[in-house]
Amino acid sequence: MSESAWLEVSLTVDGELAEAVADVLARFAPNGVVTEQGVRFVNEEDEGTPVGDVTVRAYLPADERLDETRRRLEEALYYLGRIRPLPAPTFHLIADQNWMEAWKARYQPIPIGERLIIVPAWLDSPDAARIAIKIDPGMAFGTGTHPTTQLCLEFIEEFLSPQSSIQNRKSAIDVGCGSGILSIAALKLGAEIALGVDIDPVSIQAARENARANGIPDEQLLLGLGSVDEILAGAFAFRAAPLVLANILAPVILRLFEAGLAKLVEAGGMLVLSGILQEQGEQVLAAARAQGLSFVGERRQGDWLALAFTA
Repeated sequence: MSESAWLEVSLTVDGELAEAVADVLARFAPNGVVTEQGVRFVNEEDEGTPVGDVTVRAYLPADERLDETRRRLEEALYYLGRIRPLPAPTFHLIADQNWMEAWKARYQPIPIGERLIIVPAWLDSPDAARIAIKIDPGMAFGTGTHPTTQLCLEFIEEFLSPQSSIQNRKSAIDVGCGSGILSIAALKLGAEIALGVDIDPVSIQAARENARANGIPDEQLLLGLGSVDEILAGAFAFRAAPLVLANILAPVILRLFEAGLAKLVEAGGMLVLSGILQEQGEQVLAAARAQGLSFVGERRQGDWLALAFTA
């Protein structure tokens, strides 16, 4: 048996047993265990609620000790099964591969619009003529692979071009900044300062690390926990900007309008909204117009829509 192979062991159990099974497998798996569970979507804002049984997987090195390791693992599962019945484990021999390299191979540079290219953090840009934005895809929402992000980036590129009708292009606000990709793009396209806010601390950390990977100093990208309420209350360096971005879900955008999203846009400035399914477009359009915003244009990709407005 090749020393470069692995023996996968897996069991599918209910949620109550999953932790106990994972603890048993972890004793014998040097690289830890993996749990998988189905999801269902409660409503249009739900990002996925776990449901159903859990599959617990571990990988045993297929070395000269494999037979003994497997025997001890099956013995440990037997004793756990005495407490509560367990299904028989499934074993599957697989060839070795560098799991991290295989994961990284899924992400390749993505040209956006006329001037941008999204580059995974571990790669060099293949196109020196484009402005590279380096992003770690494993850190937070907003990797550049999703249509909502790409549509928003195209609008940013358009509005921060020398031909743009925006006279003041010095600052930007990104509501729900995620990985920071939109703020980073705005800064690389010419904005002098950007404010990114998010209600998730992990996103704030990811945005900061991505900004530093792009050579953006902390004082140029201001980051903080919060949303529209905190910005309007003066919790950050500025309350409005000529370019305001929100790549979130449509129902959240509607709530942000109620909180005062339109007030963040300076007179003559632009508001770019993405994360909108095409059937939700009219509702978002009506809400924006009710706030006194004028429709500028839209971009579509697949089922997704991005809308732009001027104040």
